[in-house]
Amino acid sequence: MKLMRVTVKKNERGLLLRNGDFERVLPPGRHLLFDGLDKLRVETFALEQPAFVHGLADYLLACEPEVVAREFLRVELGEAEAGLRFEDGVLVEILPPATRRLYWKGLREVRVEVIDVAAQPALPADLAQRLTQTQLRQRPVAGLAGVLQVQVPEHGAGVLWLDGQLARVLPAGNHAFWKFGRTVSVDLVDLRLQTLEVSGQEILTRDKVALRLNLAATWRYADVLTAFTQLQKPAEHLYRELQLGLRAAVGTRTLDELLEDKRAIDEVVTAHVRGRLAAFGLLLDSVGVKDIVLPGEMKALLAQVVEAEKAAQANVIRRREETAATRSLLNTAKVMEGNPVALRMKELETLERVAERIDRISVVGGLDQVLDGLVKLR
Repeated sequence: MKLMRVTVKKNERGLLLRNGDFERVLPPGRHLLFDGLDKLRVETFALEQPAFVHGLADYLLACEPEVVAREFLRVELGEAEAGLRFEDGVLVEILPPATRRLYWKGLREVRVEVIDVAAQPALPADLAQRLTQTQLRQRPVAGLAGVLQVQVPEHGAGVLWLDGQLARVLPAGNHAFWKFGRTVSVDLVDLRLQTLEVSGQEILTRDKVALRLNLAATWRYADVLTAFTQLQKPAEHLYRELQLGLRAAVGTRTLDELLEDKRAIDEVVTAHVRGRLAAFGLLLDSVGVKDIVLPGEMKALLAQVVEAEKAAQANVIRRREETAATRSLLNTAKVMEGNPVALRMKELETLERVAERIDRISVVGGLDQVLDGLVKLR
């Protein structure tokens, strides 16, 4: 026979095991234990951690109801129930369905609030707000893996899917949903005007010229619920429709027609796509071709054509100016033919031009001699 002295502190509880089997719970204080021929062992538990995690928990729940009622808070949740565990009035843990657990009484006030998660997938608004930014609390909330938290930004919406079915559209704000017993997901949607680029489209014109075009379009959601009910990925559907509209606009026109009127492409694509998007809750705002890229050899040919056209235009202008100058000289000659004064003025003008190019002139015999010697106009 052996005597054991065991001290259980005020913030502890002791579990007395005889030959590995539960015998009783030891309260705070000093205890004298006689083992006799048996093997005694005492396990102590700090009440700062009220959860009783032990292999004997199921035994106590099933066979020791009086001990459980006196020493523990008993929690048993059903398949469609979740638990909110509070310690001293503060939410510290979310318990999943079918949880069976014991919590020590004494040091902390432990309370569990049971919620039916099958009736309503959304968490109450006050609880969802309480779970926001739980990482900033002194003690984070455990068990958040069972909750889907979503923040829908301003100018946006959220598409809620429950078990693969579209449930509803969420407005801007914080939302939370139970994940227990269901599959929950939310697609965030931007309701503002958005830009979609359709780049590098290789398309043949009606006269078999390969062009590479880049298109830009602006669009927005007119009806989010309709868009996601009818289409798996609305943005990808819009992209494909823009591709088809671009091919319809380019493939029915020649290269010259496209280069002369680029706006025709925008108008054809807009008319084609708007008619097809109306039933899907999407609204096309504008479409514009950013650039048209020609093949290298076609660029050289077009450059030669433009050069020839400009040369021909320059030649026409040159001939027109020469004709006008000749006509002007002829008119001047006719005026001077019957007017000696005009002839004399023309001689003086010519003398002035000659004098501008000469540094020094020596005049002998007067101005008339200079005129007679230098300028003779007939």
